[in-house]
Amino acid sequence: MGIIVLAVAILPLLGVGGMQLYKAETPGPMKDNKLTPRITETAKKLWLVYFLITAACVFALKLAGMGWFDAVCHAFATMSLGGFSTHDANVGFYNSPAIEIVLIIFMLLAGMNFATHFLALRGRNPAIYRADREAVAFIKLVLGSSLAIALFLWHSGTYGDFWTALRHATFNLVSIATDCGFASVDYNNWPILAPLWMLFLSCVSVSSGSTGGGIKMIRTLILVKQSQREMLRLLHPSVINPMKIGGQVIRNNVVYAVLGFIFLYFISVVILVFALVGSGLDFVSSFSAILACINNAGPGLDKVGPAANYGVLTDFQDWVCIFAMLLGRLEIFPVIIVFTPAFWRK
Repeated sequence: MGIIVLAVAILPLLGVGGMQLYKAETPGPMKDNKLTPRITETAKKLWLVYFLITAACVFALKLAGMGWFDAVCHAFATMSLGGFSTHDANVGFYNSPAIEIVLIIFMLLAGMNFATHFLALRGRNPAIYRADREAVAFIKLVLGSSLAIALFLWHSGTYGDFWTALRHATFNLVSIATDCGFASVDYNNWPILAPLWMLFLSCVSVSSGSTGGGIKMIRTLILVKQSQREMLRLLHPSVINPMKIGGQVIRNNVVYAVLGFIFLYFISVVILVFALVGSGLDFVSSFSAILACINNAGPGLDKVGPAANYGVLTDFQDWVCIFAMLLGRLEIFPVIIVFTPAFWRK
């Protein structure tokens, strides 16, 4: 949910002012603006929404067959998209379609913007979700991919019947696409196309304002629309074609910032993959480990697949993955800027 939202919502209740932390953490002129009561109230409501959905996840998992302890732990790991299970076999320990369905639903909820949940609950209007272009694109991409991968696994003979393929494909794809990291089977044994597509989705799927990582769907939509706009400009050099998403005009400075972020994201992936490959790790393990770490997804492929862990890495390789996790969680710019000469000039 973010340290600033926590400070604004919680610290005043404890008699500790959150303004100093807000000013220290917020860049630009915004740090000089006082927090209005409405901002504080919104922060509280966002945390209330997070709490309510987490509580609903706990009770749903309990009804699906988990014990209370496991239900609480898995609900925390689901809503934060942390993917940390209480069992070595992860969610596969339960071998329960009911538990997997519950986790799929709440992983999808955690992958959406919590401001959208707030507006929908406040207005008691589910149509709010349809109006969120980012949420609609996220759901269509993830569920459409789940169906396609299930058909692929069934056709390739990985699973003998379509419904088994759909069950395992949907749960594991949603888990990786939302950067959660739960696993019910060792998808490292699937034909390579399926897990690679899942890792790709982990880069682009989740919404801004969610608990997921990666580029985020809004930046993906802006990148796609900017590509279309450039092609149209080649055909019609004089055309005036402002970018719009959900009826709102996206300013050019926002577009340029998104392009800069995506460039740094992929350059960071390339450099870190080369660092792991140069240290002696094979390419598939290196590539998947960096994607999984920078997207905060968890498991990769091959030596760091869902049935293994990162314990096989050397100390140097661990530090590379640690740096990738920090880059992804802090969204690159705050980390990279520390290494620029301008940051250290008076």
